[in-house]
Formats: sequence, structure tokens, C-alpha cells
Amino acid sequence: MRLHIAHTTTYAYARPVSFQRHRLVLRPREGHDLRVERLQLQLTPAAATVRWIRDVFGNSIALVDWLETGDTLTIVNDVVIERMLPFPTRELHEPWAVPFPPRYDPLEAAVTAVYCAPSYLEDTPALQAWLRAEFTTLPNDAEGTMLALCRLVFSTVKYLRRLEKGVQTPAQTLALKTGSCRDMATLMMEAARLSGVAARFASGYLHGSASLAGAASTHAWTEVYLPTLGWRGFDPTIGDVTSSQHIVTGVSSHPRGVMPVSGTFTGAAADFLGLRVTVKTTVLPDNG
Repeated sequence: MRLHIAHTTTYAYARPVSFQRHRLVLRPREGHDLRVERLQLQLTPAAATVRWIRDVFGNSIALVDWLETGDTLTIVNDVVIERMLPFPTRELHEPWAVPFPPRYDPLEAAVTAVYCAPSYLEDTPALQAWLRAEFTTLPNDAEGTMLALCRLVFSTVKYLRRLEKGVQTPAQTLALKTGSCRDMATLMMEAARLSGVAARFASGYLHGSASLAGAASTHAWTEVYLPTLGWRGFDPTIGDVTSSQHIVTGVSSHPRGVMPVSGTFTGAAADFLGLRVTVKTTVLPDNG
């Protein structure tokens, strides 16, 4: 599948302001299952310098320094990807059944320990109480256990799109029983870690009916690391495993590490009028 993605982020201001450096996590992560055919950043104000780096998590990061002021800041990520099949499924692995809780290879312990450490220590008691009351594990199937956790978050939390910056803490999401995709992903990530499973936050795009209509936004989900199976994606917003419709742009041990667009401006808080984000996908014909 070849896919064109047009992701537009627009900030509006009451008067021209100056912009500090912005950090963009917008380039899809390439690998055996995805290739970036073309990527173009369209920036307004146009006068800007762009420098690409690779962060500690292996994400491609664009650092943008703006040279002009403006009352509008627009970032368009125009990208064409090719998604290669087959996408990982349980049937591809032998053996696919990994015991729960998983036992990690000592050679990987230094890395997996980072992804097993809770990010929200103050929320631990509330999450542990919730898991004891609601979560059923499968001793002979770690992947199935994580799918059960994904579906538990899905059934517990009602999706609510939020444009505010940042994420709710896991305890806040549990108490409110509502949250955005990033709130639900954070809750699952933290719950997986408290269950002894290495987990990370994933950000990117979800190709589907909303994106085809140009009415989507960026998306977030959780990835867990399991022996033999490697990193496996779970999307608590839909209550299922990830598929070839999920396009990852960044992964991190904390949601702050992969905000699609982050940066500041110089001016009064009242100068900021609002933010609008749209994501549109279009299926392209195959090259061959």
C-alpha cells in the first residue's frame, strides 16, 4: 500500500510574534515494514532553517529555527510512504506464546529496565488497585495478556478528543474515565510497566475513514516489548492490536518525548488565539 499523508498544524496569534526553536517528530519510522518515498515540510513563515537529527530512541527529529515573525505559524508534513506486507501477526512467530510475566534476556536488561520503570510514581497505588480489581492475566500468553489490558483500558475509558497540550496522568484518566488517545496510551503504558512488561509511548497517524475524509488528527498508542516477538503495538483507543493502518513517527519512554510539534513563541499568553490540526490520507496506486 502506498499512502499520501498531509498533516497540517496551524497556530493563530492576535498579532505578529517571534518563534523560538520548534521540534518536529513527523517523519515516519522506516524499517522492514515501511519505507518513506518522499517527505516535504512546508513552513510558514517560509524563512526558516531546518536541521535533522536522530534522538536517543532512534526517531528522526526536525529542529526548525524561524527567521521571521508572523501572526500565523503553519507546518505541513507532506509525506508519501509505502507499507510493506506482511504486517506482524501472531501467526508469524514460532513459538508465539511467551509466558507472563516475561523474562528478559540479561543482555537486554539495561534497556528493558528503562521501559519497565514507572513514569508516574505517585499514581502507582491507584493503578495497582485498579489492576488487582479488574485485570486478568494469562500465565502462558504475555501477548494475550497485553491485549486483555488494552481492551480493559478501552472498556474503562471513553475516548474524548482534546486539543490541550500534554497528557493526563494515568490516575486522572482512571478517575475521569475519559481521555484522548494519548491519555489512554499513557494509562496502558504505565499499567503494563506495573505488570512487569517493558512498554513505550508511540505517536503517529492512523489511516482510516476519518483521515480519508481529512478530519483526523495525530494518533497515539502503546508498544510493549516481549521476548521473541519484539516490540508489539496495542491501541487502547480501539481496543485491539495495531495494524498496517498505524504509521509510527516517534517512540519514547515518556509521552513528552514524541509530541508531534513542540516549541514556544515570544509574546503575551493572550496573543495565542488557537490551534488547528488536520490529517488527511490518500491511497495511491502501486508503483509496479
